[in-house]
Amino acid sequence: MTTTALPSMTMPTSSHSGARLLIADDQRDVLEALRLLLKPEGFTIEAVTSPTGVLDALESREFDAVLIDLNYTRDTTSGQEGLDLLSRIQANDSTLPVIVMTAWGSVDVAVEAMRRGARDFIQKPWENARLLSVLRTQVELSSALRRGQRLERRTVCCGPKDSPSSSPTQRRCNRCYD
Repeated sequence: MTTTALPSMTMPTSSHSGARLLIADDQRDVLEALRLLLKPEGFTIEAVTSPTGVLDALESREFDAVLIDLNYTRDTTSGQEGLDLLSRIQANDSTLPVIVMTAWGSVDVAVEAMRRGARDFIQKPWENARLLSVLRTQVELSSALRRGQRLERRTVCCGPKDSPSSSPTQRRCNRCYD
């Protein structure tokens, strides 16, 4: 009996490598399935099981995107818990991409989630390729948006880099551009 080793596959490094994702679902098996899907793709994952866990994590750490379920209480299918959570997240940081997911989706719930600031809507059971595509896109868009905001803050605070001023403030601000 001979065995043949399969060639190792190296995934190309992309801009989402190491991106920090916060994932919230009350079902631990869903969290584990997501971890198994996302970790090999280079994402760093923190998983929580409640809206309170999401808010606590966001208060103490930074994330590149958040993936939240819409229902957390047993036998609840309205999506209201997740929609309320989405509103609270957006009130704290409107630049943070939040992707919502649910097994109990409807057009009305999807429209309401988007109205409240969700960047996308994932129906459970999800398609791996679509979920990965959505997360990659949102992480990249968020990164570009935040870079632009940092640059804008520097420009507003300090003026353009090539400003002729040699004041101490201008010299200190010019270091921001280096």
